[in-house]
Amino acid sequence: MGRDVCATVLSRHGLELAAAVDPAHVGSSVAELVGVGAGSGTGNGDGNGDGDLLVAADLDALADARVDVVVDFTHLDVSRATLSFCAESGIHAVIGTTGFTEDDLAQLGRQFDPAGGSRANCIIAANFAVGAVLMMRFAAMAAPWFEGAEIIELHHEAKRDAPSGTSLRTAEQMAAARAAASRPEFPADVTSTTVVDGARGGVGPGGVRMHSVRLPGLVAHQEVLFGAPGQGLTIRHDSYDRSSFMDGVVLAVEAVASRPGLTVGLEPVLGI
Repeated sequence: MGRDVCATVLSRHGLELAAAVDPAHVGSSVAELVGVGAGSGTGNGDGNGDGDLLVAADLDALADARVDVVVDFTHLDVSRATLSFCAESGIHAVIGTTGFTEDDLAQLGRQFDPAGGSRANCIIAANFAVGAVLMMRFAAMAAPWFEGAEIIELHHEAKRDAPSGTSLRTAEQMAAARAAASRPEFPADVTSTTVVDGARGGVGPGGVRMHSVRLPGLVAHQEVLFGAPGQGLTIRHDSYDRSSFMDGVVLAVEAVASRPGLTVGLEPVLGI
């Protein structure tokens, strides 16, 4: 994802790649890592193209380059440290890492609180694909009208967390929609014999059962299945390539400076 973000920034008018940080690739050329020619990108007016950048070892490079926005797609512990650095340094942050707890979000709300003197804003989204955001919204709309619902999320074999952040956020929005409509949680599973542990998945927010698939060849996919007497509804979104996330990332990068404090989800950026 980091490479794709760098390539996208290099190719988009009005954006400048000012720094890149990855301890695993220190000293490597960004151009070589993302597969573009040296000197590619908008440049910063001093004759050095963005693609000529070398990958730095630590976050201090971000402050040294006076970046406006940091984009982070890493792991939870790394993102926590990056966000603390951004909040202290007055650098806006767009975060695609998943797994943040409610305590994490509360802490970030304090760190990026303009009333507390923060000069930096933050957008955290479980999914930057516009289609995935719409899928979550459609699922929330449907949730009050059905008597059962389950989520199947499918990702590549290297994904660390299960279930995915997108599926958890989907279930949270479905549960909130049912509560707003004065509908109870989805009923408990009545399966009496589980032949293989975990065959019925795990119970997520609002009683929504969740199933995680991890296979080579997948990118990011999710189905929300609803059932009621005599009918069913399936809402599905597929990301076949990481390029599906890039328009949402760019929207967040362009919007974060105008959204004070912490924004969770891409929905407010899209106005839905």
